Amino acid sequence: MAIDGLISLRSHVGPKQTADRLKAELQARGLTLFAQIDHAAGAAGAGLALRPTELFVFGNAKGGTPLMQAAQTIGIDLPLKALVWQDEAGDCWLSYNDPAWLAERHGVAEATGQVTANMSALLAAIAKAVTSGGA
Repeated sequence: MAIDGLISLRSHVGPKQTADRLKAELQARGLTLFAQIDHAAGAAGAGLALRPTELFVFGNAKGGTPLMQAAQTIGIDLPLKALVWQDEAGDCWLSYNDPAWLAERHGVAEATGQVTANMSALLAAIAKAVTSGGA
């Protein structure tokens, strides 16, 4: 899966458990969950079929504001987002935008290197916790 700026990890648990774990992990780390959008439920409401696909919009002003101070346009990509989705083979995935790629996209990679490194480390830790096997 090679999509510029997108990091995807296969989950060792199903979509519901991955989504539940993500919600719990965000809360445990003190991040604000601004929205949880169930695209599959929306599709079903329109009479259309869609495999499990759930978007989480989350963040923390202390993390995102420095990026917007460097380039307000990055606000189009913030707060952060993570997508829990199931592919056609039945595998569950967690995908999110690489913060360094976002900074590069908005031309502030050099000025925000430490901020994006911190965000990247946090997202990687969350993703690992959410997608790992076991209870």
